[in-house]
Amino acid sequence: MSRVFLTWGIAHSVKEVQSEDSILLFVVAWTITEIIRYSFYTFSLLNHLPYFIKWARYTLFIILYPMGVTGEMLTMYAALPFVKRSGLFSISLPNKYNFSFDYYTFLILVMLTYIPSKCRLSSYFLALYVSKTL
Repeated sequence: MSRVFLTWGIAHSVKEVQSEDSILLFVVAWTITEIIRYSFYTFSLLNHLPYFIKWARYTLFIILYPMGVTGEMLTMYAALPFVKRSGLFSISLPNKYNFSFDYYTFLILVMLTYIPSKCRLSSYFLALYVSKTL
């Protein structure tokens, strides 16, 4: 899931979820991930990659990835009642474009595709982990 979508489309736009603990979960996971990622890139460019940075890059996803996904899913789930009640980002018929969009339904569809897509991505990360660390 796009971080922009989750940050703007959920966390910023649905004020009621801004105090949820689930936001802390994904923000901490994202932050640690980015610190490790850009440290890895920087040290690689300098041709001086410490073992710990390489290890962290290919190992900590085992904890951080499920932590981030859980936080993201729980935040989307917590937003559902508020999105449904307010009609946030929804477009109803009739309108001049003869088009409708239900953000609540869209969020449910996103959540339904979330787990299969994240499982596929985590399988890729696991294969990368095995090839880079073992």
